[in-house]
Formats: sequence, structure tokens, C-alpha cells
Amino acid sequence: MAPSSLLPGTVLFACTHNMIRSPMAEGIMKQLCPNTVFVDSCGINAGSSDGFVITVMQEIGIDMTKHEPKSFGDLDDEYFDLIICFSGDSYIKAQDFARAKSTEVEYWPVFDAGLASDNREERLAAYRLVRDRIGELIKEKLGK
Repeated sequence: MAPSSLLPGTVLFACTHNMIRSPMAEGIMKQLCPNTVFVDSCGINAGSSDGFVITVMQEIGIDMTKHEPKSFGDLDDEYFDLIICFSGDSYIKAQDFARAKSTEVEYWPVFDAGLASDNREERLAAYRLVRDRIGELIKEKLGK
């Protein structure tokens, strides 16, 4: 992992509804950087909790049962060192949110697992792929 001096102090993950990708990223980052980086997540609009997220995150030891989806407007903090976006629309919103701040904004185009098949097993497989891809991207960003 990157030395703690190279880690951003605050990270925000953003997507469309704060239901799948951004909460997964928040959970993974908190697991990788406990008590060293402030991590939050949001969406353009707040969606609702997603049971598939809870299931696939439990598989890797992360409890998402208390996650409450929220929007940019619901955030407690106004400043983040880094905002990582998973949808084009959230990237546009994050750039506006970060305007006139020294915030780095990145776009990581990761598939929206919510668009996967209605078949339970195929849907779970899609969520696992998204979870694992987000984990890889975060580890790469952290130099781990």
C-alpha cells in the first residue's frame, strides 16, 4: 500500500444513485484504509438500498446493511481531496461540486450491475464482477 503520506485524506465515491458502485467502493476503501482516510459515497440522486450489494459485499467480509443511499446534497462535508466517479453523469456533477476547490476528480467507467439480467445467479455474478473490478482499481490507485 502507498505510504500514508501519499494517501488522500478524504475520498468521495460517486455514481448515479449511490446504490451499487459507489457504496461498494466506499466499503472496500474503508476496509483497505481503516482509520487513515475519510471515505464517503453519494449519487446524483439517492436511490434505495440494494440487497445484491449487501450479499456480494458480505462475501468479502464487508457489512453494507447500514448503508443509506444519499445524494451530493445530503453530504455532511463539502470538501474532498479526491472524488472518483463511476458514471458519466456523476463525473459532470462532481466537477461542478469541486469547482473552485483543490479537489481531484477522476472518472472510472465501471459497468452498472443494476443493468444486469433479472436472473438471480446472473445478476449476482455481475455484481461480483463489478465489486472485484472496483477493488482492483482502488488497490491500483493505492499502489497495493
